[in-house]
Amino acid sequence: MAEHWGRKWITVDTSRVALALARTRLMSEKYPYFLLSDSPEGRKKEGEVSGQVPNESRTLGDIKQGFVYERAPHVMLRDIANNAEIDVIWNRYQPDLEGYRGKLNAALGINHEEWEIPHEASEAWSEVAVSAHENWWKLRIARQKEIDTSIAQKADVELLYDRPYEDKSKVRVAGPFTVESLSPHRVVAMDDRDDILDPALAEEGQLKRSSVAPETDFAQVILENLRTHGVQQGSKEDRLEFTHLAAWPGSLIAAEGHFNEGQTTRRAGILLGPEYGALTRTDITAAAREASDARFDVLIAVGFAFDAHTTGLNRLGPMNIIKAKMNPDLHMADDLKNTGKGNLFMVIGEPDIEWIERPDGDMQIKLHGMDVFVPATGEIRSGELNDIAAWFIDTAYNEESFFVRHAYFLGGNDPYKSLKTSLKSEINKEAWESLNRDISRPFKRPSTGRIAVKVINHFGDEVMKVFTV
Repeated sequence: MAEHWGRKWITVDTSRVALALARTRLMSEKYPYFLLSDSPEGRKKEGEVSGQVPNESRTLGDIKQGFVYERAPHVMLRDIANNAEIDVIWNRYQPDLEGYRGKLNAALGINHEEWEIPHEASEAWSEVAVSAHENWWKLRIARQKEIDTSIAQKADVELLYDRPYEDKSKVRVAGPFTVESLSPHRVVAMDDRDDILDPALAEEGQLKRSSVAPETDFAQVILENLRTHGVQQGSKEDRLEFTHLAAWPGSLIAAEGHFNEGQTTRRAGILLGPEYGALTRTDITAAAREASDARFDVLIAVGFAFDAHTTGLNRLGPMNIIKAKMNPDLHMADDLKNTGKGNLFMVIGEPDIEWIERPDGDMQIKLHGMDVFVPATGEIRSGELNDIAAWFIDTAYNEESFFVRHAYFLGGNDPYKSLKTSLKSEINKEAWESLNRDISRPFKRPSTGRIAVKVINHFGDEVMKVFTV
């Protein structure tokens, strides 16, 4: 829509599920190809629309130069009076028009002026008269269209940025794109002299409370939502609901929660990740030791993001570790309705992966699903491939950033069926089928010694696992 409206981008408040749907739609649709103004075709079209000689300079196909847009002319009387091209057009058509008018008058035996020639031919007319009448009106209409076009081109125009000209000969699909976000910011309370107000003074009664923005206790907000919503698995019946949740005076453990595993009540220590940042392996390991010393049965680590090195950390001795990803909507927790129906805390699992050694020395990866720990039963359940929307491989992971070198797309219902139907014979069938598979294409052993695999489900949750080769 940003492109269609001639804008660089559109910002939206969105959720994880909306991002997953938008990503699928972007990658599974075909799009119109608009004429770039910095292209030979675009300059030719611009010349046709504006009536000016096209620029002959070199074109680079730079999209920043914009498209060729339709335009709305604002015609004034002075635009008609000062347009000398109207006389040129009139004089060019007039000899032929006079010739056909003379033939028509001779065939009918009358002397019609231009304004007296009827629109419709009579049935009693001869073939010569009908032919002259038809040709005269064709030229008359063509002359008027050319005059109207000239008037519109010479008048002031307004570009219609939401209506670029489309090139029907080309089919376009989504190119590379990124999903980016800005973390919500806090508003600092200031007085009429732009001095920052100290909330502590308001508590002492030196300032009106209404003049100071109330501070939100992040931990309290998260625990309140955790108490209401619980921790959600892939299916609704697997929700972990707390029968009791209260603050805990620990160094890293922020709260104690009770939940039922079958007929047994279990105690869980809650580790809260930072408001802006990722939970690290060191944090989770230290919290697991603290939870073990306090005799908790399980550690639940909740965070907006998890460091890649936390992959595989599901147990520390007898202590089970559950990693639950918080929905970014919790950044706006004050504006959320605490109904208990949203998926604000989702348990993330690990990709169930198998290595395949090829005779030629290359490697392949086969994806079986995603393993998820189910707290209600204490078991590890392997998810099906239909629950996975996409999975990616970085065959040379550098421990700093994940670079997609292999991309594959799964799913129960083929989300790209409509795109395949639209493109028809314009796609390579073998190349297309190589994207919808649970086993990767062969690749060389990584020079970095590490491979990373990232799996994304239909909820938009993503997990990554790093392997040393």
